[in-house]
Amino acid sequence: MVKNIKEELAELSSTYPAKFAEKRNNIFILDFVVAQRKAFLRTQKLTYHCKLKVDEENKAINFFEILKESGAGLSSGGYDEFGGSGFGFKVEKTKTGLKSREGTIKEQSDLFGKKYNYEFNFEKVREDVEGLAREFGYSFNLVLIERNIK
Repeated sequence: MVKNIKEELAELSSTYPAKFAEKRNNIFILDFVVAQRKAFLRTQKLTYHCKLKVDEENKAINFFEILKESGAGLSSGGYDEFGGSGFGFKVEKTKTGLKSREGTIKEQSDLFGKKYNYEFNFEKVREDVEGLAREFGYSFNLVLIERNIK
């Protein structure tokens, strides 16, 4: 029996910590926690987020990925391993352009790798999806802004 690209995508994700969830309009989302740190009254998580659209009409896969950090709780009031005292916020800027997002997510991984211990190869998901696209004769497009996947 010949499978279609969406069935193969679901099968491909069985090797990841989570599976692609199909949303509306041939959009698939993959989210899983890469690393987590806990301390008294505080938790921080590093999550891999991937969103892609299978565009059957144009025979293309549009692909977006990012590492997200989130945290909840209180710090001890002084400077601790999680950062400054009390409450706070963090602003992160991401440059986008015509080139691949690999440099940005690689930099993110290097930065987060200093805070978290994890053995996550973010390139594997992208390479697997790109290989699947080629296998089915689809083009693979790396999208730099998530909201552009509609």
